[in-house]
Amino acid sequence: MTMLMKAKEAADQVYDSIRTKVKDLKQKGLQPHLAVILVEGDPASAYYARAKQKIAEKLGVTFHLHSFQADVTEESIVQLIVRLNDDPSVHGIMLELPLPLHLSAGKIEKMISPLKDIDGVTPGNKLAVVTGDAGLYPATPQACIKLLKHYGHPLEGKNVTLVGRGQTVGLPLFHMLQRENATVTVCHSRTPDIASHLAHAEIAFVAVGRPNIIRGNMVHSSLTVIDAGINEVEGGKIVGDTALDVRDHAAAVSPVPGGVGTLTTAILYENLLKAIAFQLGEVHSR
Repeated sequence: MTMLMKAKEAADQVYDSIRTKVKDLKQKGLQPHLAVILVEGDPASAYYARAKQKIAEKLGVTFHLHSFQADVTEESIVQLIVRLNDDPSVHGIMLELPLPLHLSAGKIEKMISPLKDIDGVTPGNKLAVVTGDAGLYPATPQACIKLLKHYGHPLEGKNVTLVGRGQTVGLPLFHMLQRENATVTVCHSRTPDIASHLAHAEIAFVAVGRPNIIRGNMVHSSLTVIDAGINEVEGGKIVGDTALDVRDHAAAVSPVPGGVGTLTTAILYENLLKAIAFQLGEVHSR
């Protein structure tokens, strides 16, 4: 029977650790503060921003949501980011995606201070993922690896197939898997026969952003599948990149929702505490 690798237990462990550290910081007179920037128009982004706010309240973290109308200019957002960068009471800055077509996420994200970049999107933090230097790494790739390890799966020496090469998940995850000493094959949406690569894999990570790209007839009974896809389908339902019938054929599968995404949010707040350590000079980043 296929194991469902749910993330709640792993996420709760992260949150327990964060609560303890937040209390310690408050006793030292420091109040952790996260600023999230939201451009209105995407219901899913608004939902995720509210979810982060509820978690911040439970953790004792100050949360400030900065909302803009859909017709906002890049200049207006950049001006806010500059103010947040300069505000010592703000420790983390995150831009909710996607943005309206007239805005460039890349240009805006580059303006975030690397020391406050809890989503790991700035050039310095992206480079740190490649080199292995200290930095704020993107949360979703971290969540993929943490979820796998939570269920007792080491990566060293394992044959891993990574499906997806995007800037947000696939590419940074590739570098992290290399440092875990896994043997990694990278596939993507244009790989003609993904199943042939999965046939030799012990572990698969899927992060393409396309529903049902991995189906039950493509996997085998010894394969563990970590699904990092988040796709909104008809009726507003959220699904991953793997079809439901994968659960009938693989050894273990992470569900969507309830898998990687659940742990990703926890790691964002873990990154916030790491950002504070960088800002206090306790850890040196790039």
